[in-house]
Amino acid sequence: MSENDNLIRAIAFYLPQFHPIPENDKWWGKGFTEWTNVCKARPLFPGHYQPNLPSELGYYDLRVPETRQAQADLAKEYGIEGFCYWHYWFGHGRRLLQRPFDEVLASGKPDFPFCLAWANESWRGFFHGIKTKETLIDQLYPGVEDYVEHFKLVLPAFRDFRYITVDGKPLFLIYHPLDNRTEVKCFMNVWRMLAKKNGLKGIYFVAQTYHLDDEREILESMGFDAINTVRLFDYEHKKRSLFRRARFLHKLFHFPWVVNYREASRFFIDPQDAEENIVPTVIPNWDHSPRSGRQGLVLHQANPVNFELHMQNVVACVAHKPHEHRLVFVKSWNEWAEGNYLEPDRRFGREYLEVLKKYVRG
Repeated sequence: MSENDNLIRAIAFYLPQFHPIPENDKWWGKGFTEWTNVCKARPLFPGHYQPNLPSELGYYDLRVPETRQAQADLAKEYGIEGFCYWHYWFGHGRRLLQRPFDEVLASGKPDFPFCLAWANESWRGFFHGIKTKETLIDQLYPGVEDYVEHFKLVLPAFRDFRYITVDGKPLFLIYHPLDNRTEVKCFMNVWRMLAKKNGLKGIYFVAQTYHLDDEREILESMGFDAINTVRLFDYEHKKRSLFRRARFLHKLFHFPWVVNYREASRFFIDPQDAEENIVPTVIPNWDHSPRSGRQGLVLHQANPVNFELHMQNVVACVAHKPHEHRLVFVKSWNEWAEGNYLEPDRRFGREYLEVLKKYVRG
């Protein structure tokens, strides 16, 4: 990556769920997409703002190239370096939700940087606020031959000029990296070998964890280049009064798990995140109730003003790092059913993006 005016390298997670697929038709009903959950959401306690609905981009379909271009144009305008597309590979060539990224790759459009995050977990879902007990698709680890086939599939993306790199290596994030860690380590070793054989400098593997203190030593021993830490629930341990109040309201009034965003966001960044191999996460908002109803977590009073305080902490934490390693992941660009997005909505418009731009570009 060439030097630019950005203070930090902000990469936004991108959910490719917004188009019908046969599997979702079967599990949740014909035509199901994330918009189905978004539109049915309702307030669940006094002051709860739902539904959160899109404004200028509308209820888009990610099969439409013009939609993907509009998203990229908007993200670029506000200083986001690129999208990190969630990538589903369950073993034996089974994939899910691949069409939007496959079309971005094949068409060369939009001309906007990207990388991939392997959603390494079995597929389960939420329907009418109830988490299904049934596993819909198992995440399998068939062995070296499968890892080779997976690499062959991803190699054209790694070779694309738009692919995001660190130290000249394509960045590849792994979700739940300790799920079958022996096979995940084998997977990484195979991919690093294949990368060199195919003329790449290597692969910059990033582990994502919600439990850095417990998992860091193991992840580093597995050979990850960096660790992306998501501190969404750190307030449970560091500010137990917040968690106790949420539990009280949940049990007594059947509220969702309600936590004040401004208080919780103080724990989204930690001194460890200033270390070069730790990649912090920007969390603008969170309201999982469209998917999980009264079992969901709601970061109440998430708004652009409180988000700005969070961004100040993020920039202060990473601005001293070498530019190549001044990475942050934004969770997320378009997780609408988690209430976790930067795209313009009917309540705040582009205000979140305006805050981000100020602190990304200085």
